[in-house]
Amino acid sequence: MNSRIDYRKTSAAVSRNFNGFQEPLQKISKWAAVPRIPAHCVRSKFACAAPAVAMFLVGSGAFADTSDVKGPRPVIVAKSGEHCKDDPNCFNRVHYAVKPVARVKPGQKFILETRDGLDSDLDFSSTAEDVAAVDLNRCHPLTGPVYIEGAKKGDSIAVTVVDIEPDEFGTTTVVPGFGFLRDLFTDPYIVHWDLNRLEARSKDMPGISVPNNSFMGTIGVLPDKEELQKWLKREQELADAGGAVLTPQPVEALPADLCGVDGTAKSECLRTVPPRENGGNVDARETIVGTTILLPCFIDGCGLFAGDVHFAMGGGEVAGTAIETGGRVTLEAQVRPGGAKLQTTMHFEGGSQLKQLAPSSFYAISGLPVKSEGELPVFETYLGGEKIAPLANLSEDLTLAARNATLNMIDFLVKTKGLTREQAYVLTSVAVDLNIAQVVDYPNVGVTAILNRDVFKEQ
Repeated sequence: MNSRIDYRKTSAAVSRNFNGFQEPLQKISKWAAVPRIPAHCVRSKFACAAPAVAMFLVGSGAFADTSDVKGPRPVIVAKSGEHCKDDPNCFNRVHYAVKPVARVKPGQKFILETRDGLDSDLDFSSTAEDVAAVDLNRCHPLTGPVYIEGAKKGDSIAVTVVDIEPDEFGTTTVVPGFGFLRDLFTDPYIVHWDLNRLEARSKDMPGISVPNNSFMGTIGVLPDKEELQKWLKREQELADAGGAVLTPQPVEALPADLCGVDGTAKSECLRTVPPRENGGNVDARETIVGTTILLPCFIDGCGLFAGDVHFAMGGGEVAGTAIETGGRVTLEAQVRPGGAKLQTTMHFEGGSQLKQLAPSSFYAISGLPVKSEGELPVFETYLGGEKIAPLANLSEDLTLAARNATLNMIDFLVKTKGLTREQAYVLTSVAVDLNIAQVVDYPNVGVTAILNRDVFKEQ
């Protein structure tokens, strides 16, 4: 077979075609001035064919830009009003009787418009005094619930994070009485962040650029009555023993008719701060765009909710907050029949997202479960200090090891980067990961604090 092309014959054929095509092309449109095709175009073996065809398509109305082509419209669960209490699509307590505000089909994209986790009025002009005035009873404003059609009790739903569009402003705050080192950082503090799709910058943290790895700090489903009662019972028992527990609080609770001061179930509405078997405030920084979150269904429709977007967070969120912001979260849910029997808590899966989160340069510091003699760590107080306080070494205590790794990292940042202790605490909360090193070398189990050195950039 002869694979060579006789361009002389081809050129002649093109010439005949263009001679026939040229006259109607001039009559395509009264408003489009289409020039006569020069003779050199025919002689140049197709050199002018593409522009001519493009003009024909434009003039005939057959051409469309890709921005004009739309896929199926997503369901939008919009926010309205200044605060959650002004928004019929928002609530801040967990109860099986919270009514769905939207319905979606499996595979149908939907958008949740979310608020910052404090439901606050903080802005670029806010001060530490404004942080001290924040009402934590408003935590967390959540968008939903969304009824997933076809999902039954005993199923699970696989919720893929399609996109997260963060707001342009965020904060990291130190709220008195909250945070991993609440006994040491007792004064209010705020860092104001200027956000875009790439990074967070702040005049309060010069020379720091935190990359965007947005995720939902809170995502979960509603429990049934039996599950709710189980959680209420165990948390009340822990509170009675002196443990740190947020028991039901009707002040600022939403929905007000169910959970508020005059609500019909005000003593049963759970706070959203602790995560539970239904997901909730898990703060899994790995659940970025592209990951899929698996949640067991306790009720028909599942009652999916989400909020508390974090632009970035260090593993541990030690200051009590990450880079907190609102945003538009695009999700897609699929039903996995009978999937609840495979999980007792939230699961999630993905592909290369962990590589995306990994820093290109790091510095790590270890922590061990040791302390000063006579010291009683704040998280151990409810168990009593008779045995613990005199000891300089505790056995298999990961929390104490994590505390020491955090303190060691703060000291390092103050000494080597010239940060104040408050700045170092905030940076550790948004750009340092606490990783378990080992849990077997008793008594000294280990935790490692890993600093992302990529955040240090010129202003």
